Amino acid sequence: MADSLAPENSQRLQKIRIVLVNTSHPGNIGGVARAMKNMGMASLYLVAPKEYPADKAVWRASNAVDVLDGAVVVDTLDEAIAGCGLVVGTSARDRRIPWPMLTPRECGERAWAEAEEHDVALVFGREDRGLTNEELQKCNYHVHIPSNPEYSSLNLGAAVQVLSYEMRLACLEYEREGKALSFDDWDMPPAKTEAMEHYYEHLQQTLERIGFLEPDNPRQTMTRLRRLYSRVRMDEMELNILRGVLTAMQNYVYHTENKLKSKESER
Repeated sequence: MADSLAPENSQRLQKIRIVLVNTSHPGNIGGVARAMKNMGMASLYLVAPKEYPADKAVWRASNAVDVLDGAVVVDTLDEAIAGCGLVVGTSARDRRIPWPMLTPRECGERAWAEAEEHDVALVFGREDRGLTNEELQKCNYHVHIPSNPEYSSLNLGAAVQVLSYEMRLACLEYEREGKALSFDDWDMPPAKTEAMEHYYEHLQQTLERIGFLEPDNPRQTMTRLRRLYSRVRMDEMELNILRGVLTAMQNYVYHTENKLKSKESER
């Protein structure tokens, strides 16, 4: 007999988005929809799919056409993760600058715990090359499925199945044991992804304004700063404070430059 979920917990699972970026084959979208419905998930976001809608997607979805019907199609990853307090990106390989990493089990537990407070996004990349470095830098954590190193490539539907299973397992363990990963160490909500992106733009502009960054040669500085803030995960109040600091720095530079110009014009 299948494990059914309490209605409130089923609704909580729907706050976890499965985000597919630039999917090439529509059949894979249908396979993902089927994998999601197997685990009681339904929130599917498609970022600029190469071919969609498509009959192949419907055929592969089998009895999960309702998941396809409810899919949200957007042009950019930023649109797909807007409003999320936690974003986890799937990564199949080591990166030049490592990011905070979760196992599939840790990913399921954290996503389930945080879905009580805000929307969560689990982001999957292209079939042939995954997510770009820029896309991965928009994520709080990365997750890696430890497959056979001699044949490590996972079909997109299979990868979604593995991680969706971990979400459901965390939910079932909560229902059976009455406990889950704690998420009570915040006195303010975590900053949402779009607010963090505005902050990074503001930060880069300020660092360039004071001469700390060279606009044409930023190197890896902003990437490492993104990793720092992803690891810390600021709340809304902390983010507002730092935005205020950056604005004060910009104002100080502006007024200082104007004073110097006034003195020079008086000579």
